[in-house]
Amino acid sequence: MESEDIWSKMMSGEEYDATHPGLRAKLQDTRMKLWEFNNLRPDKIDEIQKILKKLFGSIGQRFIINQPFKCDYGCNIFLGEDCFINFNCTILDEAKVTIGDNAFIGPNVSIYTACHPLDANKRNKFIEWAEPVTIGNNVWIGGNVTILPGVEIGDNVVIGGGAVVTRSFPSNIVIGGNPARIIKKLP
Repeated sequence: MESEDIWSKMMSGEEYDATHPGLRAKLQDTRMKLWEFNNLRPDKIDEIQKILKKLFGSIGQRFIINQPFKCDYGCNIFLGEDCFINFNCTILDEAKVTIGDNAFIGPNVSIYTACHPLDANKRNKFIEWAEPVTIGNNVWIGGNVTILPGVEIGDNVVIGGGAVVTRSFPSNIVIGGNPARIIKKLP
């Protein structure tokens, strides 16, 4: 199967072979960009921004992403304006990850799009699929939050530290817990 075909399968949510050489080459290219980014001195702001603008699918003009940062492909991440991502963020972007304007993401946050079969035989063959994640505008994600594949978070949402977000939530709420649930509505 050609690299474009396997990429198309991955991006459309179909099952695909995660060990395909075309995907592994893209992962390696991203790892090299991340190594460069994560090993730059923090005062090399122009170089940091240049790498991230090449890495991401799109990124606002104003952003702060603290090192270290990890992702799989980078090109499937679409980051809005005035976003802040703290230390040790991991985004597994086998599907599209959209993060709106004015997002504040705490340390050690993980956002996953990759899914694995329950069937061990398929899983052992590195078959997987991916589901996109969408995070609205003005969202504050506390430290150590995990957001699972297929989740959509509305605007003006606060996610309490340590939450595991397993399903989608509407706008104007505070959520927290494992699994995350609505704690209160915001005006």
